[in-house]
Amino acid sequence: MKNKTFTTGVIGTLVTILCCATPILNILLGSVGLASITGYLDYVLIPALAIFLTLAIFFYNKSSKSNCKNDSCCSVD
Repeated sequence: MKNKTFTTGVIGTLVTILCCATPILNILLGSVGLASITGYLDYVLIPALAIFLTLAIFFYNKSSKSNCKNDSCCSVD
């Protein structure tokens, strides 16, 4: 479950960055006649980017921690 959530966070972050950094979404919406809503994309894409990025970072940090019950059995390099 941890890896699935981390993967979802990374893929969501990449897709959101792709839509924010490139005019892909503007071209697609313009081609289907919905160009008038492109001004509101920032209100959706920026919070989505923050959510996906937070999700990815949180589960990356959670998965990188050791599973040892006793700290003496683990060595930190």
